[in-house]
Amino acid sequence: MSTSPATTAPELPVTDRTRLTRYGHRQVTDRAALHDVLDSSLVAHVAVVGESPTPAAVVLPIAAARDGESLLLHGSTGGGLLRAAAAGQTVTATVTVLDGVVYARTVFDSSMNYRCAVVYGVPTVVPDEEKEEALRVLSEHLMPGRWDEVRRPTRRELAATLVLRLPLTEASVKVRAAGASEDAAEDDAVWAGVLPLHTAVGAPRTGDDVPGGVPVPPSVTAGAQRLAGWLPPYR
Repeated sequence: MSTSPATTAPELPVTDRTRLTRYGHRQVTDRAALHDVLDSSLVAHVAVVGESPTPAAVVLPIAAARDGESLLLHGSTGGGLLRAAAAGQTVTATVTVLDGVVYARTVFDSSMNYRCAVVYGVPTVVPDEEKEEALRVLSEHLMPGRWDEVRRPTRRELAATLVLRLPLTEASVKVRAAGASEDAAEDDAVWAGVLPLHTAVGAPRTGDDVPGGVPVPPSVTAGAQRLAGWLPPYR
């Protein structure tokens, strides 16, 4: 069961930070679109501004999963970025799903089709009594069904893991899902269109230390089927 705050409105509020200033017509304020982007990816790029030795923006890819109206981020308790975020720093988390490369009749007009979400906020540390459930949510997003196939995390493993909850209260979504946009004067004898992109799933590779006869578990099959189903909405 989700322990994240319930949504307050179906539309995302537009703030000074979330308002698009470039191609504003591509901004989508439907909260369901935000959910779609976050649910269609396994990784969020999370940024904080470091203080030592020289202030600089630090961006790291972190395994993430949406839990209701928050984004769960997890990593080692020794990780500097997560510890800075846990101390109350504002973070920016970005998730991008690339759906296609747009071939126009000029390089200038060529583009990409994508779904992108940017979330701003101050994350909170998931308390110890809720950490195992948060890790289950993360596990089910990354490897659906795997949680029930393996043992539960030990106390030592839980203590070594930091889980943050970033609320989805301030976020922007930008979507491009169209063909080439260009000057009608260009030569129409030159091909233009979209090269769709999607996640390709390979065959499972059994570890060298797995005894013969151990079958590939249902979680691997389920994960492969879900990843293969993450197709772009525009073709």
